[in-house]
Amino acid sequence: MTTLRHYKPHYQRLLHALGPGITTGAADDDPSGVATYSIVGAQYGTSFLWSALLTWPLMAAVQMMCARVGMVTGMGLAGALRQRFPRWVVGLISLALLGANTINIASDLAGMGDAAQMLGAGPSGIYVWMFGLGICALTVRLPYHQIANVLKWLAVALFAYVITAFLVRPHWGTVLHDTLLPRMPKESGALAALVAILGTTISPYLFFWQAAQEVEEGKAKGRRLVSHRHRTTRRDLSERRWDVGIGTFFSNIVMFFIILTTALTLHAHGITAITTSKSAAEALRPLAGDYAYFLYTIGIVGTGLLAIPTLAGSAAYAFAETFDWVYGLDEKLENAISFYAVFIAATIGGGVLDLLRINPMKALYWTAIVNGVLAPFLLLALLLVTNDRRVMRGQPSSPLARTTVGVTMVIMFAAAIGMFIF
Repeated sequence: MTTLRHYKPHYQRLLHALGPGITTGAADDDPSGVATYSIVGAQYGTSFLWSALLTWPLMAAVQMMCARVGMVTGMGLAGALRQRFPRWVVGLISLALLGANTINIASDLAGMGDAAQMLGAGPSGIYVWMFGLGICALTVRLPYHQIANVLKWLAVALFAYVITAFLVRPHWGTVLHDTLLPRMPKESGALAALVAILGTTISPYLFFWQAAQEVEEGKAKGRRLVSHRHRTTRRDLSERRWDVGIGTFFSNIVMFFIILTTALTLHAHGITAITTSKSAAEALRPLAGDYAYFLYTIGIVGTGLLAIPTLAGSAAYAFAETFDWVYGLDEKLENAISFYAVFIAATIGGGVLDLLRINPMKALYWTAIVNGVLAPFLLLALLLVTNDRRVMRGQPSSPLARTTVGVTMVIMFAAAIGMFIF
């Protein structure tokens, strides 16, 4: 009985701590990410399963560093960057983030509309606007804690991809072999596939969202002023490490199973010409059955509902802190109109791009270029900020964390250069 009494509070504390890390990790597997992983699985089979293991510690280290910025400084990432860099530099970063996120939102809305149509709910174009306008309305009306709870539960939708993978009955010995013994495919596009995986997994919008959610968590606890929010204890940081570690692990597990599902169905049957999540779902149905098709498709809608607020919100936070606007998901529309205007503009802008029938894969290509170029520079800036004892109020990141993020930065720079070459 004594053991149970001691165990229960720890268990409850862990559940209570889960939040920003879970939603940020889950938002990484948005419909455009599902499309990317499906394409990799269809084209290269199980050859890239090892990438899920490679990117987990890298993604976790980056997201924890961003979380630490928000917890220690009481500011979001853009606010912390303003402490080290001129406003115009942070403004350019925010503008690039807004452009890339708007294109990504367009792709996600298109994927969600297609998924709704495939589920027999009507024309996809109608659902693009229903989802987009609905997300804007709920974000403006609901307080932060309700939005956070909704996003946390939407992460459950990602289990659809795990279940789908088990439905196709993989040979686990082969899966384990390809996961633990990395081998790079010899095809000319293999490096581009690796670049796509890195760019999709370690994305700039997640950096801003993670730090911003720490600020929102502080506000939810009554710490309205910046001076009140940077009271961070070792226990707070430890709980966030668990949150971020579980969230990023969950994200990469889902990535692993999406690649596995499409590898064992589409690639195994010679179907490699996959261009969108819709084409992946349609090709999956005759090979894996109606249940797998339904789970795969419903997962696209759930992940889109989770990812779009993250994409639009991260851009809004970046602009608000760059130009000293009132911001926050707990603020009323009339008090933070500029903040909400950026959020709505990014979401509606995505809908307009879909209305113009811009090719979603070309759009994602340009998003990958912007993110691929922006990410390593942002990681460099993040390292400079988190190594600054003045900005970090005497709580800089650990040498291990800085080394891991430094390695990630080098890999991302190499990926960006490789993207332009190939």
